[in-house]
Amino acid sequence: MTHVPQHIVVFPDGNRRWAKDHNLSIEEGYLEGEKRFADFLQLSKSSGVKVVTVFGFSTENWSRPLAQVAFLMNIFEKSLSRDLDGFMKEGIRVRVIGEREKLSNSLKKAVENVETTTENNSAMHLNLAVSYGGKWDILQATKKIISENIPLEKVTEELFEQYLSTAGQPAPDLVIRAGGEKRLSNFVLWQAAYAELYFSPKMWPDFSQEDFNLALEEFDSRSRRFGK
Repeated sequence: MTHVPQHIVVFPDGNRRWAKDHNLSIEEGYLEGEKRFADFLQLSKSSGVKVVTVFGFSTENWSRPLAQVAFLMNIFEKSLSRDLDGFMKEGIRVRVIGEREKLSNSLKKAVENVETTTENNSAMHLNLAVSYGGKWDILQATKKIISENIPLEKVTEELFEQYLSTAGQPAPDLVIRAGGEKRLSNFVLWQAAYAELYFSPKMWPDFSQEDFNLALEEFDSRSRRFGK
């Protein structure tokens, strides 16, 4: 393979639909999805990918029923604790991106713990997007720039990117979305401006190594023009 993406964005969609199709509980669907994500990280790392950003919970998801929100937050908090040893073993640095103020105190502590514990890891960077929206990210970056009284003539694209949640990381090269939907859903809007998009009809728990390889092969076959 000639070109390997340095930064992959992934939408692990379809866990609930997969669970329903298999007469399983929603929790079982998400647990199966977590297993696939662990596989996805391993495949990405072994392929030479340096950054993975995963869509976890969007700013719009807060409008879901309270019980469903609590359920998803609980799963996320448990997974942070459960996966920490694996992150350390694999040398993965974790950054949680999003509107952290909305998270519960216990989840904030779990987030701070995983970020602090993995901060010296360098084999791969993992961005977990929780309470995140692309519009929110652009807005919060703009507010920070205004608050620092930076002269307008000094506000460039390069400077602006230093205030985004993904500051210091390469822009996404490839967006992979499982589950059959074909949209960006207000996710990393600025960062993915020139990313290649790959949509898979597979539900996330069914997303296999073969599907991963197909996505990378498709990426490798494309001619990237970056708007030129």
